[in-house]
Amino acid sequence: MYKRILLKISGEALEDKDNHHSYSPSFIKTISDVVKEISEMGIEVAIVVGGGNIWRGNLAPSIGIDKTTGDYMGMLATIMNGMALQATFEQNGLVTRVMSALPLNACCEPYILRKAVRHLEKKRVVIFASGIGSPFFTTDTAAALRAKEIKADAILMGKNGVEGVLDDDPRINKNAKLLKNITYQDILKKNLKVMDSTAVGLLSDSNIQIKVFNMSDPFNAVRVLKGEDLGTTIKA
Repeated sequence: MYKRILLKISGEALEDKDNHHSYSPSFIKTISDVVKEISEMGIEVAIVVGGGNIWRGNLAPSIGIDKTTGDYMGMLATIMNGMALQATFEQNGLVTRVMSALPLNACCEPYILRKAVRHLEKKRVVIFASGIGSPFFTTDTAAALRAKEIKADAILMGKNGVEGVLDDDPRINKNAKLLKNITYQDILKKNLKVMDSTAVGLLSDSNIQIKVFNMSDPFNAVRVLKGEDLGTTIKA
């Protein structure tokens, strides 16, 4: 279905909520198995990972940390998550590279577009960490930017507890309905809470599709790539 995809994983998804640890070993292992199966389908895989299991930026004001510093702390958290995923992936036989927009050469490669593309062409999994390297931008924006730069065909975005994009907030409206196909313009007009407006703006003039699905079962990512009619498709 696609030659090259970018998988967006939230930091919160990595968290072990039962034991209150930053990482769920079972979830990370499952993600590793999912990425391996996608790679064995001949699809090149890039990943953008968040940092919410380690640091949530909305905590910053309550402890006297300014927004800029808090965002840099979040970027460091994504590097830690990228390294955790890399270790698990490589135990599973996946050659993996973590590339950071912040220079941290002791533990990951600097982000260089041509090098990232070359890694993908060699069927290595590439994890993009530290967002875009600047404060005030979310990992949604990082996912959109990196997807455009590497010429990905699609972004796979897993959501916890929802089947895709709904026409209303399910926490408020229990009758919210799943939208199967929408455009980037629909997201902006209807103020749908899928990703931030900067990310939507970046993608609105591209041919990149977003597949939004329920991440409660990570293997839904494989099912989407095999053509099953799951979740929501967003396109220009």
